[in-house]
Amino acid sequence: MITTASLRRASVAAVAVSALALAGCSSGDAESEPSAEPTATGAAEAASLETITEGTLTIATGEPAYYPWVIDDVPETGEGFEAAVSYALAEELGFDAEDVVWVRTSFESAIAPGPKDWDLNIQQFSITEERRTAVDFSSPYYTTTQAVVTVEGSAAADAGSIAELAELNVGVPSGTTSYTVAAEQLGEDNLSVFNSAEDTVLALNSGQIDAFVIDLPSAFYLSGVELEGGLILGQFATSEGGDEFGFVLPKDSPNTAAVTRAVDALREDGTLAEIEAEWLSTSVDVPVLN
Repeated sequence: MITTASLRRASVAAVAVSALALAGCSSGDAESEPSAEPTATGAAEAASLETITEGTLTIATGEPAYYPWVIDDVPETGEGFEAAVSYALAEELGFDAEDVVWVRTSFESAIAPGPKDWDLNIQQFSITEERRTAVDFSSPYYTTTQAVVTVEGSAAADAGSIAELAELNVGVPSGTTSYTVAAEQLGEDNLSVFNSAEDTVLALNSGQIDAFVIDLPSAFYLSGVELEGGLILGQFATSEGGDEFGFVLPKDSPNTAAVTRAVDALREDGTLAEIEAEWLSTSVDVPVLN
């Protein structure tokens, strides 16, 4: 991971500068619309939940919420990775799409101790034990993968496979999941190891390396903001060791177990994988590297 959770939050906001134009081109086909048909089991689950407003699931996200997590800052469309996951969760819990209400919060206030005016909050919250002292988490709906970033005109700009990347000079921060994955996928011989993610970015900017490996959320930020002509070449298939993102719930929420069961069901039936493939691979042109 590049640095701290706060950098990830900044990354999501900042990458919108370069990504909103692409977001506006995203398709709005019928398959993307949130479903309004709860299952019988889900309807019973919804009836048992203790929500802020009876019969309504209130979900909070960032202000604003950015691509590719939410398209055009309109989560109500169900477009974007986290918007789509939220509607899939609502359906699994037994809520119609029209019974989902969106509100906005800051990242910091969401994970601070105290009462909340929402049932769930989703904005790339990494699950940590420190945060668990103030809020509850669902089981993870996403585990970060590692991506390869370069710039236009570099020797890596046209690389599209692991074999091609293995022939190039790829940078990586030491002591990170990025290093572990890069060494496994590319081998250690051509890796250039740096003290920090910041040093790795500087090395690419100065031409010392052809590309670097970093977690995907940070890759969105760096390619869109920190690098002139930045490109994400692709992402590795493995997510082992990556940060896990979960829904945040108020501390000791009576709904935590039900939400966790719903997230687990979406993972087990392949729904989460399908949403990830659509919004964090195909739509943003970040293919899985083979």
